[in-house]
Amino acid sequence: MMPINDPEVLIYYTEEVVAMISEKYGFDHLVSLEKYWASKTYQLMKEPELFMIEFAAFAIFEIWEVEQITGNPQHSIYLRS
Repeated sequence: MMPINDPEVLIYYTEEVVAMISEKYGFDHLVSLEKYWASKTYQLMKEPELFMIEFAAFAIFEIWEVEQITGNPQHSIYLRS
């Protein structure tokens, strides 16, 4: 298993989530990347002690999407508890 703070892990999740954003919302790849990088969800992903990599990429996408709708990723079903 890769270390939690391995940059390759963050890159993998970024690529997966950005692809999902582009596919669902029809944004250009760079626009999707900018939206993800500017999010609180991405900031949470960069904190190794939060163990966000325990979630699948689709869950991270859902957390990002909840943040876009509500303004707070903590409203996601994955982070409420």
